Amino acid sequence: MPQMPKAPDRGRPARHLRLPPFTDVLPTPVFFRMEHMPSHATYPQMCHPWGEFVYAFSGTTEVKAGDEHYITPPHLGLWIAPGTEHVGFNEQETVHCSVYISRDLCTRMPSTSCAVMVSPLVRAILEHLRVTPVEEEGEAPRARLLRVLVDQLSTCATTGSFVPHTDDADLNAILQVLRQNPADNRSLAELADAFHMSERTLMRRAQNELGMSLTEWRQRIRLVNALPMLHAGRSVEAVALDLGYATSSAFIAMFRRLTGTSPGQFVARTR
Repeated sequence: MPQMPKAPDRGRPARHLRLPPFTDVLPTPVFFRMEHMPSHATYPQMCHPWGEFVYAFSGTTEVKAGDEHYITPPHLGLWIAPGTEHVGFNEQETVHCSVYISRDLCTRMPSTSCAVMVSPLVRAILEHLRVTPVEEEGEAPRARLLRVLVDQLSTCATTGSFVPHTDDADLNAILQVLRQNPADNRSLAELADAFHMSERTLMRRAQNELGMSLTEWRQRIRLVNALPMLHAGRSVEAVALDLGYATSSAFIAMFRRLTGTSPGQFVARTR
């Protein structure tokens, strides 16, 4: 009996395995597909000759592409460059789309996999594609809109993983503690002391390894944890307290800075 695949870096079996719809040839130069992933689901490891743009309408998408691990909440997309070995998985229920783009149309897209800062126009196109069946729109208009989508994607700003990982064993030990308990409110000095390093060393390692301060990283991991709780109907106040914020206003300020909108508006839009 074949073993159930394991979600990368999780160490426990995934409950659901989803197979890709095609592995050799795309049915059209640009193909849009919706997917509803149950919790604890994964795809098998893949490597295809076309590019793939992944965008979560709700839930958080995780992809291990090459040596990088990407976590993308709904306001970010993920670009997987052609020929990149990757595997996707999710802890919580997720609704996402994949836009498959033939290699010859990827010339203006990033040459390596990365997170994509989705523009309002791209988000509007994706929402239209999501709710409008191709039978209603017609194949020719749909194909033209998909070409516009590719053009607009190529102009979007890119960034690294929303919540970067590190190969630094000492720093990763701290990150693991914060992943497991995002409400941990110990100061940088207290964390550094608990892991036998100076505060200055911790700050330097975080900036060098993560490309951001540890404070910024902590806020991002809190945001990733907040999204499924908000979608489940938890109040903003309850989520803020669960994540270690003394007041909901501080949580809302963090949420607005990272997503450009309030928690209530964000959940209503993604629903």
